[in-house]
Amino acid sequence: MQYKNIIRILGLLVAILSVTMLPPAFISLIYRDGGGVSFLMSFVFCLIAGLFAWYPNRDEKSDLRAREGFLIVVLFWTVLASFSAVPLMLLEQPNLTVADAFFESFSGLTTTGATILTKIDGLPHAVLWYRQQLQWLGGMGIIVLAVAVLPMLGVGGMQLYRAETPGPVKDSKMTPRIADTAKHLWFIYLSLTVACSISYWLAGMNLFDAICHAFSTIAIGGFSTHDLSMGYFDSPLINFVCVLFLLISGVNFALHFAVVHSKSLRAYFYDPEFKAFLYIQLALTLLCFTVLMSAGIYESGFEAFDQALFQSVSISTTAGFATTSFSEWPTLLPILLIFSSFIGGCAGSTGGGMKVVRVVLLYLQGLRELNKLVHPKAIFTIKLGNKALPNRVVEAIWGFFSAYAAVFVLCMLALLAAGVDDITAFTAVAACLNNLGPGLGEVAANFANLGDSSKWVLILAMLFGRLEIFTLLVLFTPAFWRS
Repeated sequence: MQYKNIIRILGLLVAILSVTMLPPAFISLIYRDGGGVSFLMSFVFCLIAGLFAWYPNRDEKSDLRAREGFLIVVLFWTVLASFSAVPLMLLEQPNLTVADAFFESFSGLTTTGATILTKIDGLPHAVLWYRQQLQWLGGMGIIVLAVAVLPMLGVGGMQLYRAETPGPVKDSKMTPRIADTAKHLWFIYLSLTVACSISYWLAGMNLFDAICHAFSTIAIGGFSTHDLSMGYFDSPLINFVCVLFLLISGVNFALHFAVVHSKSLRAYFYDPEFKAFLYIQLALTLLCFTVLMSAGIYESGFEAFDQALFQSVSISTTAGFATTSFSEWPTLLPILLIFSSFIGGCAGSTGGGMKVVRVVLLYLQGLRELNKLVHPKAIFTIKLGNKALPNRVVEAIWGFFSAYAAVFVLCMLALLAAGVDDITAFTAVAACLNNLGPGLGEVAANFANLGDSSKWVLILAMLFGRLEIFTLLVLFTPAFWRS
């Protein structure tokens, strides 16, 4: 294991992370409501710490193997999220404990959107900006950005990219060089962020709120600058803008690249995962709308449809924005939407969950087993679109599903052991493992009432969810550490 090389890379990335402390400090100068000193101190601390790790190992340059790639990705998220907690610990408002600061930081960088903060409207603008910025940086995975830089520093990037990229098939690249791939991903990501910001602004948000909510929308994060989340604006037009960009961000970014490259929308309609994603959103929206109309919760059909569409897309894509307290809806709907977050967005998107393509393949595998019972001697292949998939992919999907379920159960049992009630424990783990944000019970609004031990368990769940289980789980196997 190339430990010195790994320390060099992490030191370099921590130094780069320190630069992200400067925009909040600049925001504090504009609004003059505090927080700037904490971010400046954090910038100096992170820069010195990063250079201290990088400088002694600056000449340790060699190609990374798969093992180093996985370890760097895990350490990257763990170390950078930890350093991102530094300004939150130094702030006077809000005054956070270590556990709370780490929870908020990890939740931001993993785009989970679960928060321990209350009275968000009264926080300094620098803090509000920083929370949204964390989600934007984490949305696509800061590793992908680093991949575009590291090759110029003598570090191969493909191992990092394969360890970070969400989804079951990680060997394909959109362009021949991994740095070009990362650059194309970030160009699309940045373009969508700009378009979303402008759309929010034109729909009625002020410029600060528009940019901040664009950060968390494109990242499918869910943090907001207001306690009432999107409900603060009380605008169907803003709700529609949010839904539109959540749907766009929930689609595989490689598919967006294919459409931009070919200058044709045809690629969308030939992609089976994209079509399944839209069918799921449509079914959830119609079901929620029907139940809300039957219960007579809203006065008009338009209002019921607006709420059904927004909450369905927000929860199922794992964003977690809210326009109302969906936990107060008829019991079927909150439970249904929490379960829909297990599906999440498409592979290669900024959404969480198990990903649509995995659920589709699990469904197809189930159909194949049923067909085998009827025709034992027949040979059935699983096709995604017109492409037959090898058995190793299907086996990997089942392995992932088993690991996902095991991690979920263990985290939930840990919360139950800490004294958390069953509904809160179930939905809190679901919200963090799926990178969703809000849950039910005590965590319907925020996670402030949970004990510190429960928060650390949920931080681990966030990491498992963001790194898609195996990237983190592989570090616990003896084989990984054998030379």
